[in-house]
Amino acid sequence: MKAIQKGFTLIELMIVIAIIGILAAIALPAYQDYVARSQMSEAFSLAGGQKGAVSEYHSDKGAWPANNLSAGIANATDITGKYVASVGVGSAAGTGQGATPGRIIATMQNSGIATPIRGATLTLSPIKNDGSYDWVCSSSLTGTNAKYLPAACR
Repeated sequence: MKAIQKGFTLIELMIVIAIIGILAAIALPAYQDYVARSQMSEAFSLAGGQKGAVSEYHSDKGAWPANNLSAGIANATDITGKYVASVGVGSAAGTGQGATPGRIIATMQNSGIATPIRGATLTLSPIKNDGSYDWVCSSSLTGTNAKYLPAACR
């Protein structure tokens, strides 16, 4: 009678382990990039929530608000998220991106988030058109780190 072989050979097991290693080496950096992009999306969302107040202030007064108080929104340090440290308007937003009236600047936290975006800023700058407002997105992330910005900012 002929013996039937059962199980896997050592070579087959080594090939499977090598394939899993290659897939993990590709998937881990892609996952880390995805996490950083999702964290930056929170900044875009929180900053976007302030656009209405800034636009309304400009419609009423004919000028851009200089800070959160004049825009009628909470203090910059009160507008936070899990990954965002503050969201400020104009000069209340701090420095870095040229803190001028009307700009909305979201600043990321310095710990507990993806390393490439720690302390980064995302800025929404208003542009008044005839009867509407456009918002230009910019960031302190440049070069290869710009890939972490939401699609609307790239």
